Amino acid sequence: MAPAGVGLPSLDGGRDFMSQEEYRSDIDAAETPVASVSNVNYLEVLVLAERLHRQFLEVIQLELDTLGVRDINNVRALILLNIDDAEMTASELLWRGCYLGSNVSYNLQKLTESGYVVQERSSHDKRVVIVRNSDKGLELCALLKAMNARHLEALAKANFRDEDLNVCRSTLRTLQQFWSRTIQPARLGMDPRFG
Repeated sequence: MAPAGVGLPSLDGGRDFMSQEEYRSDIDAAETPVASVSNVNYLEVLVLAERLHRQFLEVIQLELDTLGVRDINNVRALILLNIDDAEMTASELLWRGCYLGSNVSYNLQKLTESGYVVQERSSHDKRVVIVRNSDKGLELCALLKAMNARHLEALAKANFRDEDLNVCRSTLRTLQQFWSRTIQPARLGMDPRFG
């Protein structure tokens, strides 16, 4: 028997649940051509999202090179940025960030070995490992946040408004939630074509 609703954790801590009826209507809608959404635009958004991620990693690497930081790579620096001054589990970190082609556990081990991250067992559940940036990690994180501030300042000078980022973020989040709801039934063993 299929569950009444399926969902994945959202990035903001809530849950995105979809009933079987909503899921079925999404599948039906996807099978029905929509004149206002072109395949070219859809695919271009996907390519641009991946390209932006890769370019951001290149920008991080350039900043690391400029700072003379050689004991960390761009993906691990992005992990430090996502941890920031918080404490979280590796699972929470995975949900928070996007690490294409990387193994978060391996990268956390390397970050710990190089002194950027501290890992401790949870006092409530010894199976859970809590991670946080060390002083060294916080120091580099602050430099990378300063880099981001410079980029935001340059965008503002180019008349790029906060509303532009909000629209972009909202659109990408909507796509992410749609895909999460679309793939979740398949993960639960339900054939998305047959209710």
